[in-house]
Amino acid sequence: MLFKKRNLITITVPKIFLSSYLIFRQSDFLSYSFCYNFNHLTDYRNFFHKINSNNSYSINTSLQSNNTNLQSSHSNSYSTNSQSNHTNSNSNSNTNTNFEKNSYRIKNMIHYDLIVLGGGPAGMAAAKEASRLGKRTVLFDYVTPSARGTSWGVGGTCVNVGCIPKKLMHYASLLRSSNYDKFQYGLTNTQELTPINWNKLIQYVSGDKIIIAIGERPYIPSDVEGANEYAITSDDLFQLNTNPGKTLIVGASYVALECAGFLTGLGYNVDVSVRSILLRGFDRQCVKKVEELMEASGVLFLYHKLPIKIEKHNQQLKVTFNDQSVNYYDTVLYAIGRIPSQYTQHLKEVGIEFDGNGNILVTNEETNIKDIYAVGDIVSKVPKLAPVAIKSSELLIQRLYSNNNTQMNYENVPKCVYTPFEYSSCGLTEEEAIEKYGEDNLEIYLKEYNNLEISPVHRINKKTNDEFDYPMTCLSKVICLKDGKIIGMHYVGPNAGEIMQGFSVLLTLNAKKSDLDKTVGIHPTDAESFVNLTVTKSSGKSWIATGGCAGGKCG
Repeated sequence: MLFKKRNLITITVPKIFLSSYLIFRQSDFLSYSFCYNFNHLTDYRNFFHKINSNNSYSINTSLQSNNTNLQSSHSNSYSTNSQSNHTNSNSNSNTNTNFEKNSYRIKNMIHYDLIVLGGGPAGMAAAKEASRLGKRTVLFDYVTPSARGTSWGVGGTCVNVGCIPKKLMHYASLLRSSNYDKFQYGLTNTQELTPINWNKLIQYVSGDKIIIAIGERPYIPSDVEGANEYAITSDDLFQLNTNPGKTLIVGASYVALECAGFLTGLGYNVDVSVRSILLRGFDRQCVKKVEELMEASGVLFLYHKLPIKIEKHNQQLKVTFNDQSVNYYDTVLYAIGRIPSQYTQHLKEVGIEFDGNGNILVTNEETNIKDIYAVGDIVSKVPKLAPVAIKSSELLIQRLYSNNNTQMNYENVPKCVYTPFEYSSCGLTEEEAIEKYGEDNLEIYLKEYNNLEISPVHRINKKTNDEFDYPMTCLSKVICLKDGKIIGMHYVGPNAGEIMQGFSVLLTLNAKKSDLDKTVGIHPTDAESFVNLTVTKSSGKSWIATGGCAGGKCG
């Protein structure tokens, strides 16, 4: 719950509901940061109500109390809900407490320089950076349990149910594949491969500024019969107490493909239901390579085939598709994207402006209301990535509390999809480059080849049982303007994230293809391919390597 008096922003917190807190103390400053983690009894709905015409905020609370923590300086200066000694005859709800500007004083008030709502990467980064700069900071965090009851503490999606567990599962699946590969290297005494065992008071808090960092959550569609009862999201996947068994993944996002990849690698049968195309917004040629390699690994893509009904059948889930076909699964997982928190409605009531997708509109991270900011996934038209959230939060705090005026650059942000053969990129896709500059103004360099470590193994495609039908495992791609300026880099293959992290600086520095050509590669590596790119797409020559050592040359 929030209200404003002059430049003072205040939140009321049901202290009795606080389940835990964390303290960041800066030894050289008197300032400190509290990090509160709410339990299920309270949520962000308590934070915001609406802004009045006199530019003061309305407080909304339903916490029962035998006495009020507010005292009036005027006889008619405020009204509390029906649980107090005063009533608001003009209120539509018995839980409203309206405070008029310049008309009250508050007991039990704790004042902070900065209030942060949300304990994910953006919120944590903002709170820690403000504390480092000597600002008294408080952070509030609450995670609404999913339909399956999944929730967590401070850290956000990335730490608890996103980047970190996802990459660990990805690595676990790679270890299982390597367990097979070791036979080809002459290593024995290995166990038979089997699927992995999946074994009391109200406290008033005021602040000069507020940062909203409440993020987004995956969702399950309400128009599919039985979906809410029986399906899960990626949040729930990492909380399962039993193995997922045969799994249907609905969606074509990077989360869908990453889950499909590591579940297949861990020994489970996986089907992926795709509405139209995979990885919308990514480079289509690279996506095609990812698709080929996932199919070779055993993933089955069901294009234009969507569930319309999910029901329990014995110990499995019976799924009816839009073509009236039926299949049976142990788990149905929806990964069709993420949506802003359901509590954004209360932010709208405060007067904060949103776009059509429910994300907050900002200018340099500031909302349309002075001293209220937004960072992270909740912000409109920014990359939904943890490093982006962290960096933008740190820069915002530095602009607010130090002499650093650096703005966040949301262009040329590197990213990686952790499919069995990873896909990383930085800059424009080929399609984006053509739309922006025109095809005739581009030069695209390509190389397709086999990873050195995997080449000797001759992995067998499950569909054909012919080792020579297994796709090339690596694709390197550099998109340049005719003057050589690099505007996009893409790589599909092992360790793609590690490779692209270093090369992404080229786009930050406006480097040219000639800078790559002057660079000596580390041999033999896949990253070496980027300093040995000679074949262009416009040349008509084949960019598929028929020899060589990984991404480089042996002579």
